[in-house]
Amino acid sequence: MTPEQLEKKVKETLRKVKLSKKERILVALSGGKDSSVTACLLKKFGYDIEGFHIDLKIGKYSKECLASVKKLCKQLDIKLHIYDIKKEMGSGMCYLRSAVQSKHKKGMLKNCAICGVIKKWILNKEARRLKAKAIATGHHLDDEVQIFMTNIFKGSPELSANSGPISRNIKNKKLVPRIKPLFYVFEDDIREFSKKQKLPVNYDKCPCAIDSYRIQVRGFINTLSRKEKENIMKNAEEVLKKLKSKGSEIQYCGLCGELSRKRICKKCELMR
Repeated sequence: MTPEQLEKKVKETLRKVKLSKKERILVALSGGKDSSVTACLLKKFGYDIEGFHIDLKIGKYSKECLASVKKLCKQLDIKLHIYDIKKEMGSGMCYLRSAVQSKHKKGMLKNCAICGVIKKWILNKEARRLKAKAIATGHHLDDEVQIFMTNIFKGSPELSANSGPISRNIKNKKLVPRIKPLFYVFEDDIREFSKKQKLPVNYDKCPCAIDSYRIQVRGFINTLSRKEKENIMKNAEEVLKKLKSKGSEIQYCGLCGELSRKRICKKCELMR
């Protein structure tokens, strides 16, 4: 796919999202290729964006990610907000994750699952504080196929019910919508685009992402052709139209006051 074709596909996705260019969008920047390309294109298309990076304090990896994010925001001339997890939550992600896992049966809670819950909680809370109208993430077609198939294999397709170019959650004043401009773009095309644009990207994988079931599913998905992945995506979208997520009634966490599907939100449930 040429850079022009990729840009056209992203523009088509953004039209589906129907987001005004006058509204502030917070781009969740990891330092990797996907979020960097997302920010690059949104800025090029004239959207009002600011960057948001969670410094997980995972040694050298986090330092390199932060350096990449700072270079990108300077290159794009956008404001950057940095959330220092050690300063805000008392410890780096590795310690927080280990503390959570020590309270459960060995192997029951995977690294990525814990990290994902905490980051999601931070993102929504901070985006609301910064008065952002939406959070943009770098999720792409390969990601979405992996997530959908992972939930299928686990027997819980309804966990994907809110997935789409824009999140399909119930509207709530405390919930900031999420958009995925790269929703229909292949990962390989994103990597190629980031290199052609000479974006300051950290291409290394997170050193803690070693035990996720999704990583196993990714290995299988990577053996499929582009056409097969597109077919899965098309079928997933048809299936998800008919699904409702579990516990769709939104509540407020009794401990932190953030959104939850139970009396206590997942983040507080893990960390209390």
